[in-house]
Amino acid sequence: MQVAFHIGAHFTDEERLLRTLLANAPMLAGRGIVVPEPGRYRRTIRDLLVALKGAPADRETQETLLDAVTSQDHIQRLILSNDNFMGFPARMIGKDGFHALAPARLRALANLFPTDTVEFHIGLINPATLIPQLLGFVKGADYESLMCGLAPTALRWTPVVQRMAQAVDGRRMVIWCNEDTPLIWPEVVRRVAGVEPESALQGDDAVLETIMAAEGMARMKAYMGSHPPQTAAQRRKIASAFLDKFGLAERIEIEVPLPGWNDALVADLTAAYDADVAEIAALPGVEFIAP
Repeated sequence: MQVAFHIGAHFTDEERLLRTLLANAPMLAGRGIVVPEPGRYRRTIRDLLVALKGAPADRETQETLLDAVTSQDHIQRLILSNDNFMGFPARMIGKDGFHALAPARLRALANLFPTDTVEFHIGLINPATLIPQLLGFVKGADYESLMCGLAPTALRWTPVVQRMAQAVDGRRMVIWCNEDTPLIWPEVVRRVAGVEPESALQGDDAVLETIMAAEGMARMKAYMGSHPPQTAAQRRKIASAFLDKFGLAERIEIEVPLPGWNDALVADLTAAYDADVAEIAALPGVEFIAP
């Protein structure tokens, strides 16, 4: 059995990926691909992780977990999604650094299914947009307590991904950038679902619809209907052209004033993020979905 964990990151797709997969669940089930409702497994997995303390689950525990997750037999692929698989937002930044708990949590998740083929899927996010959203989310936190004495420039993704890759010991890791999802969403959904790139699924425009004017969406769908893209690259090119003309800037930009922040710092954070992404995309064992 294949087990695909979608682990976030926080403040990326806002569970849109899970909703899209659930919309396609009946079709996927016919292929042995199970997408359970999150209420069936999130608390159960959390409790198991606490009980096992990272140790591998025995066969009886695995069977109990599967019985709780689904009533379907002959499972070929199981898809489990939760932003908190990497840890809770309030503990994302700590004195030990950025996502310091994530490697151990991923190892523990893999140990829930120690004899199966486990893989991890994650969308990265620019710290320049992550930190303002995190501050607005964590109740009672001010900027200083949130950052735990770390400079914003210390929040780098490359060491996080490197430690996670070491922790999962060669298991498949599929990574993309949240900023690219409007253009690569169909590929992301199919990669997590484990189906062929040409598979027909609902929800290919789920992200574009949130940042493009309705008129633009209607025109893009009409254009693609009369000029069907033959490849993913062609589809991205068409979507990019319509997004340039009909994109809703107010839904793309995040502006939250933070102490000591200015345009130069945001530019530095973004440049560091871009450098991290380039390095991560080249890491052995990482499958990177690029636009």
